[in-house]
Amino acid sequence: MSQSGYTLELESAVLAAGVQPVRFRVVGPDGRPVTDFVAEHEKELHFIAVRRDTAGFQHVHPVRDGKGDWSVDLDLTPGDWKFFTDVHPAGHDATLTLGIDAAVAGVYEPRPLPEATGVARLGEYTVALHGALMPGEASELTLTVSRDGRPVTDLQPYLAAYGHLVALRVGDLGYLHVHPEGQPGDGTTAAGPGITFLAVAPTPGTYRLYLDFRHAGVVRTAEFTARTADTAHAAQTAAAVPALQGHQHGHPAHHAHH
Repeated sequence: MSQSGYTLELESAVLAAGVQPVRFRVVGPDGRPVTDFVAEHEKELHFIAVRRDTAGFQHVHPVRDGKGDWSVDLDLTPGDWKFFTDVHPAGHDATLTLGIDAAVAGVYEPRPLPEATGVARLGEYTVALHGALMPGEASELTLTVSRDGRPVTDLQPYLAAYGHLVALRVGDLGYLHVHPEGQPGDGTTAAGPGITFLAVAPTPGTYRLYLDFRHAGVVRTAEFTARTADTAHAAQTAAAVPALQGHQHGHPAHHAHH
């Protein structure tokens, strides 16, 4: 996935399983590795790794040498992976999202897609998703963080925001740009429990959302399955039909999770 003449190139597109160094470069329109970037959210480059079944999500920050070669350690399991970078090459007018496929050797056991419950639990933390993804238009999503049942009001800034949200379309792993509303220290944005984002789903369908947030000095990732509003309604309607038939024939009703 190239953009504006810029391409992400891996040193090797076939990798071993386990914690492995991954090396790559961003090549510009002139065919040379880019060595000058504008920092976005405190980093020159944000690197996202995810397996094709949406498992194994990692948001990491590689290091670059003077020649434009980047490296980062990733925890890889067997299967097909997709790597993304968010970069803003100096002299270019916007941030670019570049992507590339990679294969990790071994026996691949894809995981079923988690249900769209709207709640993620990470030990003593619970994160609730409020709002609906709208195909083709901007919508607000608010993620509310609690710990042991109590709202968290002292989230810590992480990369110049109280949270970072990555959204990927299930199937082709289409990458959505999601931007937080407000920023730490602006005088109006609270440090929790709610973190609000503006998101645009390009098409109807099912998406995976990954929220990175920092609390008590630790960065955690909450994961969600979310359907666009029209798709969620269609799923609910479809589930109601067998429920009605089941009632008529004495079978237990089925309930859609949304």
